[in-house]
Amino acid sequence: MMERSKCMNVPEIRFKEFCDYYNDVLLEKCLSVSNKKNNKLEYKKEDALSVSDEFGVVNQIEHLGRSYTGNNISTYKILNKGQIVYTKSPLKLKPFGIIKVNNNKPGIVSVLYAIYDVKEGFDPNYISVYFEPSFRLNKYLLPLINKGAKNTINISDETALSGEVHIPLSHAEQQKIVSYFQSLDSLIQIISKKLASLKRIKAASLQSMFPQEGETVPKVRFNGFEEEWSLKCVSELLCERNELSPQSPEFPLMAFIANNGITEKGERYDRSALVNDVINKQYKRTYYGDFIYSSNNLETGSIGLNTYGKATISPVYSIFYCTLNSDSNFVGYCMTRKSFIKEMIKWRQGVMYGQWRIHEKDFLRIKVLVPSLPEQQKIGAYFRSLDRQISLQTQRLEKLKQIKAACLDKMFV
Repeated sequence: MMERSKCMNVPEIRFKEFCDYYNDVLLEKCLSVSNKKNNKLEYKKEDALSVSDEFGVVNQIEHLGRSYTGNNISTYKILNKGQIVYTKSPLKLKPFGIIKVNNNKPGIVSVLYAIYDVKEGFDPNYISVYFEPSFRLNKYLLPLINKGAKNTINISDETALSGEVHIPLSHAEQQKIVSYFQSLDSLIQIISKKLASLKRIKAASLQSMFPQEGETVPKVRFNGFEEEWSLKCVSELLCERNELSPQSPEFPLMAFIANNGITEKGERYDRSALVNDVINKQYKRTYYGDFIYSSNNLETGSIGLNTYGKATISPVYSIFYCTLNSDSNFVGYCMTRKSFIKEMIKWRQGVMYGQWRIHEKDFLRIKVLVPSLPEQQKIGAYFRSLDRQISLQTQRLEKLKQIKAACLDKMFV
């Protein structure tokens, strides 16, 4: 691909073998309305389809677990393979719907959908990709929308075709653009599946590698460990850290964000404008491997390890460091499990959100089952490795999505 200066009818990024201007074409030149009904009951409830922004056209039972059709499926529209489907409703709020190609087996959809045949010379997947960004679909449809009774917004299947689109008339260029985005989507799907698989493995491991209620050994263990886990007070594993100091280059002021841990504050979490003396204000120091919790937000994940390093954070957080009897990674995973948080909440004091508190001395009294230190280290390292893989796949997925978003903007007029 090559970059070029942005003209009115030339995309900013384009495959180098194509140089013609894009054309302004009425969408009705590309598509025609299809209103074939299921009145002969060619299709059953098992053939009902839905349209998803992320997954495209999907079978309801296979993808959603059940059919959401009404009793009279004879009124449903038939959606064949290769046809375009547009989710007409709801149109009261942006975005104004989704446009997708049915690249799977035929089926039926609600009358709320509009279905279109694609005319010769136009690639149906190009039309779908063209309208994938909601801003482009909104921009196209906004001039076509009429407000009806009770301020509802209506647009007919035919009216939806009356606007202009910018499109390369070369079928070869349409197909090359489609192929590029299909490759991107394939990579995104592969990484998404890897990420989902890793998260399932982690969830299953958290269930099987820690003892269940009433048990003293987990169902799954590393070789060489057979002894029962011991019931210990948290005070045998953690000690409170209560070091106060102003922020500094060595200890920058950071946020502790639910499910993300120590993170740069950013605009959303920056409250420095509310502090009279930012330079001398006292914050709590924290180091790599510290265990941190906020009494108010335990259920939403405001609890976990410092995997960042030296930092200062708000004094509202409770901070602890590991004793010689514990492994920080093991502690981090053990004490963020739902069963342990449920136990913590029993010690919470206060009558309303914002005033809830689990005093550090009470937290240290909680009892928890733990194995020997070598087994802790094995378990902690296993989950830390899993989290690194999850983080890597998450970053890859985000990068691919950013690339796709940029291309959707720059490869179209």
